[in-house]
Amino acid sequence: MTSLAVSAVPAMVARHRRGLVLAASAVAAGTALVLAVAIGSTTIPLTQAVPALLKTPGADPGAETVIWTVRLPRALTATLAGAALAVAGVQMQTLFRNPLAEPYILGVSSGASLGVALVVAGTGGAAGAFTAGVAGLGRIGVVAAASAGAAAVLVMVLLLSRRVRSVVTLLVIGVMVGAAATSLISLLLACTDPRRAQQFISWGLGGFTGVSWADLALFAPVCGGALAAALAGIKPLNALLLGENYARTMGVKVRRVRTGTLLSASVLAGAVTAYCGPIAFLGLAVPHLARLLLGTSDHRVLMPGALLLGAAAALLCCVATQLPGGGAVLPLNAVTTLVGTPVVIAVLLRSRAARLGPAV
Repeated sequence: MTSLAVSAVPAMVARHRRGLVLAASAVAAGTALVLAVAIGSTTIPLTQAVPALLKTPGADPGAETVIWTVRLPRALTATLAGAALAVAGVQMQTLFRNPLAEPYILGVSSGASLGVALVVAGTGGAAGAFTAGVAGLGRIGVVAAASAGAAAVLVMVLLLSRRVRSVVTLLVIGVMVGAAATSLISLLLACTDPRRAQQFISWGLGGFTGVSWADLALFAPVCGGALAAALAGIKPLNALLLGENYARTMGVKVRRVRTGTLLSASVLAGAVTAYCGPIAFLGLAVPHLARLLLGTSDHRVLMPGALLLGAAAALLCCVATQLPGGGAVLPLNAVTTLVGTPVVIAVLLRSRAARLGPAV
């Protein structure tokens, strides 16, 4: 066997492994979607759930209402949110060359939270699950306020990105913007009624429930468009892996790529926050898990892998929040944090730089 053929064997093994991981991720996402529809706080036997899902004649009307009104929209929301946060996490970690970067690092989530805090403190229309039937503006007002807050921060970051050449400086500015928004939220909550403050805290725990088909009619196209834009930017992101100077020598318009990446990642993070609240750790942990399983940073493989793993992780976390038969639902961020923390710690411990420490 020639040396060329021998050197080609590891590459073939790596491609085979990546194909298996992508296929397994797709199967995991599909299985998790079925589980998210089948499992809920209200126990529905499988013999009733399947006919209700398929809307077969004679299906139990109560089971059909629960599945089509609550569980299926919730499962689709989790799928979109997980995929969006994972892809945005890959973008941010590549753009800032920082393993701890995540979709909310530029303050988009803090801006959305500030918008919601203004609604809660100002109108009291954000009670319970923010449904449209409550007093004040209801869910529509909360989603609009979160979207406006996220958009305001996004516009600010995009304007600053045109004046700042260093991504590190832009990163620090984003952290400062998020800190300022968080401080304003604290001041608002300190001056508002404690019951309304508790409503905001409940929203801040995140959740996929309460999203209706009407919400999905807007949420899905926004996420789909931003995901398509992210996938279209795979080639320049690969060039950025070796630094901005190298990317420029390859003909990449770095400033344009940076603006487009910031825009698509912020839209993904902002849309998820507007409809689901700020969801912790998915955008940080899933990209690392995808790199670990796929064994590559090539965005042609990493981006689809992160998308599938993000959807699967969000769906499994959604299932974990349900307490069958008890009628209670666990806080989503409590589950995502418990799942994401070990992944991030494991990745940091596997890092050569973390083991060896700084050079002396």
